Amino acid sequence: MAGTAVRGRLTWQTATAGSVVTETATARTIELEVPGWPVHRAGQHVDVRLTSDDGYRAERAYSIASAPGEPLAITVERLDDGEVSPYLTQELRPGDELEVRGPIGGYFVWEPAFGGPLLMLAGGSGIVPLRAILRYRDLIGSSVPVRLLYSSRRLEDVIYRAELDVAPAGVQVIHALTRSQPAGWTGYARRVDDQMLAEVAWPAADKPLAYTCGPTSFVETVAAGLVQLGYPPVRVRTERFGATGQ
Repeated sequence: MAGTAVRGRLTWQTATAGSVVTETATARTIELEVPGWPVHRAGQHVDVRLTSDDGYRAERAYSIASAPGEPLAITVERLDDGEVSPYLTQELRPGDELEVRGPIGGYFVWEPAFGGPLLMLAGGSGIVPLRAILRYRDLIGSSVPVRLLYSSRRLEDVIYRAELDVAPAGVQVIHALTRSQPAGWTGYARRVDDQMLAEVAWPAADKPLAYTCGPTSFVETVAAGLVQLGYPPVRVRTERFGATGQ
């Protein structure tokens, strides 16, 4: 049975786009309808494959944006020189079909048994798997305390901004804007650094579990900074992608 399940996750399946929500000027959340889709875990990802009329194929991995039990959804941020993201963020319409494979991954997931407190650190679209974990926490009624430090270029680049502005009890959301800030901004106005981590992070003595996702340079800075603060490396889970100018 286990072998059958693995083969199922690694098999390409046809997905139909459902609702499409604009998150920012460059990011969209897309619900995908996949017959027989298994229940995914919070923090997993899927592979997406597009095939052109001439038979050329391109595929990319995208974090799952929805909680277990919710419809499968991904949030895609456009890369102007990308092969897949421009189509997904500008051309895809409800009812269009593409191929998906998954769910994939077991390292970056969170389950209630893992406990907390949770420290989440996101750079740009690195917020996506963390949003899935936050939604799962809320869905199951968990009271595990969470601190989220989210680094974005500008306030208008904050993905899920409205959702994060009304975070549930026990979730503290802290923003860092690296490029520009609106009038009256009282939050952080620089890239995440060791001083910021020291101010935001749960004390290592509380035995927190950290999840950090974003561009490679962001993740490396954060992971090294947390280890310096006394976090055991095994308690710092990382997921990274290519630089986006964060």
